[in-house]
Amino acid sequence: MSQDPPIINRVAKSGIITLNLEDYYPQGEFVTFDIKPYLFMEMILKEKDFRQAMKEHDWTIYEGKNVAIICSADAIVPVWAYMLISTKLAPYAHFSAFGTEEVLNCLLFQQALHQLDLDKFTDKRVVVKGCGQKPVPAYAYTEITRLLKPYVKSLMYGEPCSTVPIYKQPRK
Repeated sequence: MSQDPPIINRVAKSGIITLNLEDYYPQGEFVTFDIKPYLFMEMILKEKDFRQAMKEHDWTIYEGKNVAIICSADAIVPVWAYMLISTKLAPYAHFSAFGTEEVLNCLLFQQALHQLDLDKFTDKRVVVKGCGQKPVPAYAYTEITRLLKPYVKSLMYGEPCSTVPIYKQPRK
C-alpha cells in the first residue's frame, strides 16, 4: 500500500506577509455636520448669529463619533467658521475634518496606516489582501502602496494563493 506524500502548505512556507487593510478600518459611527441650517436664508453666514448658534448647539451628540464638516448650500463660508466648529467638536468627537464622510474615511485610514512600523516589511514579500467584508476605499490601497514601496522586496494584491504583482524591487 503506497503512502500519499504529506501535504505542504507552500503559501505558509513562502514567507509572504499578508496585510489586510480591513484591520485598519475606522472604528465608530460616521456623521455629518452641515453648516447650511445655520446660514441666514441658507446663503449668508452672519457672524454674531452663527457664533450664538454654535454656543447653544448640543455638541455632546457627537460623543465618540467621526464627524464630517460640510456646507451643502452653495454659499461662501469663511474658513474660520469651519475652525470654530472643529474647536466645538474637539472635546466630544473621536475625529473631525472638513469634507464628506468619504474624505473623512480616507483621512482616518491615512492616520492608521501612518502608525504602521514599516521597518518590519523591509525586504519582505507582501500581499495586500483584497476582497473583504468592509468597503475599504481605493485611497487606502494607493496609500499603503506608497508607504510600502521603499521597504518591500515585492508587493502584490489579492490572496497569497492568487496574487496580482504590483511592484518588484530591482535587483541590486
